[in-house]
Amino acid sequence: MNIKNFEFKAKIDEIEKYENKLLTLNPKFQGLDHQIDTYFNAKQGRLKLREGNIENSLINYDRENVTGSKESQIILYQHEPNVALKNILTRQLGIKIIVDKKRKIYFIENVKFHFDIVENLGTFMEVEAIDKNEEFTIAELKEQCDKYYRFFELTEENIIDKSYSDLIIELDK
Repeated sequence: MNIKNFEFKAKIDEIEKYENKLLTLNPKFQGLDHQIDTYFNAKQGRLKLREGNIENSLINYDRENVTGSKESQIILYQHEPNVALKNILTRQLGIKIIVDKKRKIYFIENVKFHFDIVENLGTFMEVEAIDKNEEFTIAELKEQCDKYYRFFELTEENIIDKSYSDLIIELDK
């Protein structure tokens, strides 16, 4: 499945404060997911296998490391958990890095909200405006992200320009 996506990621200290603010909008709670994202050595973009109790998918995506909301081109393959897939990818590509996180997931229409506790990194919030069916323009997805950026009263100091995998790699250096 090809997906258009606009998103931002913010480092936050008081995760409950932001979650409580979102709850005033009556979002749909998807659940709490313990996710292990295994990033592989991809020739182009990023390739990760997500293993969770809610979400299980193989995700290939291209996204620039820029501050603020940014566009991602995503190819998503959802699957039932099966260790063989991870073993094949590991053998063929090698593991780049593993990200272990606990994620609360909410939705308001096509916008997905994550409240993440990432092992060795801390607490974060992500907002993703998602288009799976060619219903939105890139400009409309960007405006949805910008709306929630303003709603949460975030500042540029909160915004993270990298993926969790990049942040963990930087820690290991």
